[in-house]
Amino acid sequence: MNRRIVLAGTAIVVAAVMVVGALIYVSGKSQQSAQATDRNRAGLVQIYSPTLGNPEAKVHIVEFLDPACETCASFYPYVKQILAANPDRVRLTVRLVPFHRGSDYVLKVLDAARKQGKFWQALEALLANQSYWASNHTVQPDYVWAPLEGLGLNLQQLKVDMNAPEVAQRIEQELKDAKALKVTQTPEYFVNGRPLPSFGLEQLQALVRDELKAAYP
Repeated sequence: MNRRIVLAGTAIVVAAVMVVGALIYVSGKSQQSAQATDRNRAGLVQIYSPTLGNPEAKVHIVEFLDPACETCASFYPYVKQILAANPDRVRLTVRLVPFHRGSDYVLKVLDAARKQGKFWQALEALLANQSYWASNHTVQPDYVWAPLEGLGLNLQQLKVDMNAPEVAQRIEQELKDAKALKVTQTPEYFVNGRPLPSFGLEQLQALVRDELKAAYP
């Protein structure tokens, strides 16, 4: 009888140890996943990154974008639709990377426009007129300026500001962060630190829906 009690007690202890071990393992995996998401969030945004929408919105889309990228230009209106459909609940941050020939020139222009408080107006004007100043994903610098007229920009000051050393430093930081996050093409999206499982508008919309449900039950 005593042996049976001992064996039964041993089995209970072993089972308990296994359960605790499994819980520790699952907890560890969850912690690793959370830490990975935190690392993504930490590298996704810089203090200078332009953000559109309610700063307190709980769903945050980060888009790596090249102004000379045709797909970026075609997807941008859909991203704006997502923001319009979810006022105060979704915000957008743009990271600019020069993946196409001559794009660094446009990035400097947009950085200088940001200094004048006209980043979003300049970005949207350039994307809407991309076919005018970019041919075969190659920037034509002389043609970049026409779409910016009428936006209230001081273009002479902009041409000075775009060549400031800190502008080039920010572009280098954009590329560094893109590399760290394994962003190799544009557009690339992260929603609350989560990358798209595969590229596509439906995938982006689904990921936003998931985060909205989690953030606003």
